[in-house]
Amino acid sequence: MTNRLPEWMPRDLSLPRLRRYIRAAHGNARAAERLYWWNIEVSAALFGSLHCLELALRNALHGALARHHDREDWWAAAPLNERGRKLVDDARRSCGRRLQCTTPDDVVAELSFGFWVSLLSHGSGYDRLFWVPVLHSAFPHYRGRRDRLYRDLTSLVLLRNRVMHHEPVHHRHLAADHDTIYRVLGYLSPELAKEAQTMDRFPAVLAGRADALRGTRQPRF
Repeated sequence: MTNRLPEWMPRDLSLPRLRRYIRAAHGNARAAERLYWWNIEVSAALFGSLHCLELALRNALHGALARHHDREDWWAAAPLNERGRKLVDDARRSCGRRLQCTTPDDVVAELSFGFWVSLLSHGSGYDRLFWVPVLHSAFPHYRGRRDRLYRDLTSLVLLRNRVMHHEPVHHRHLAADHDTIYRVLGYLSPELAKEAQTMDRFPAVLAGRADALRGTRQPRF
């Protein structure tokens, strides 16, 4: 067996994309191929818990802000910074192009995970404008500092974007990432965190990494 990628891989997946795996495998093309498939498998295994976290976060923050401002379109009254207002305007325009009538729920669903996490930042006085009066209440099971929570969520935004955009995640400390997902999800809803764990394949996929990369078993997507 030659140490070369199958001919179709660079053609169909692109050599620039594959080069990152070849470098990680120290030039071993067969190991790079196995690493590529395992990266897909572990990304798929992370999708469910990230899905639960993203939905729980945005619904918790939206609910707290809607109650605080007594309106579902709370962004019309909230002290968003310039970037935040632009993201909301972009979301409204995007909804308007697809839907005849745009509701606040449509806009909420259109806003990115990164937007919701940005509301927990210190920028533009958000600590004083959002966290202190309102958003701490969205995390009923958290008693720590805002900045620690923000750091955890910022790291998970990067992980989520890599998973959703088919980028490498194999180099990350994935066990720690997985723990962080459930820790933050538990701050929002212990019930959802418990339910999400019942369908979570990540521990098995991570435990099988060595076998998968040796090629002794096939990834299960």
